[in-house]
Amino acid sequence: MKNKSDGVSTGKEILHQIICFAMKHRTIMQSYLDKTGVYQAQHHLLMRISHNCFASQKDLAESMEKSPATVAVSLKKLEKGGYITRTTDKTDNRLNHIRITGKGNAVVEKSRQIFITSEQRIFQGLTKEEQSSLLLLMQKLNANLTGMEEEIRPK
Repeated sequence: MKNKSDGVSTGKEILHQIICFAMKHRTIMQSYLDKTGVYQAQHHLLMRISHNCFASQKDLAESMEKSPATVAVSLKKLEKGGYITRTTDKTDNRLNHIRITGKGNAVVEKSRQIFITSEQRIFQGLTKEEQSSLLLLMQKLNANLTGMEEEIRPK
């Protein structure tokens, strides 16, 4: 589908807008989250821990689709910074249980406020109906991408 005024396809322009939005969103959110004192990978891990306060290191690695070694490095930094504690399982010494500290909870709460404020500002000026339409359209686009992923996945 082409835009008659300039010959650029509407689909191409939509994709361009989605990509620009994603890049701006990432840059802005990273800037806000940098103020929490935790780096991006550690932040993501800390948020995961806050949702599953009895997670083991192995569980976290699996849920995040990261290697145990990668998660271990981030956990070590979070522990050193006082954001989490790790305790060895009493029945299995190979398992570490992760607990979030007060300092870690403060980062999580500050982050949640950042997310709430950002969401409000991003959708400012859109009606509930427009937001619902946008959600439906994005779900359709993501379903199309999922189909494409399945086509390229090694069998």
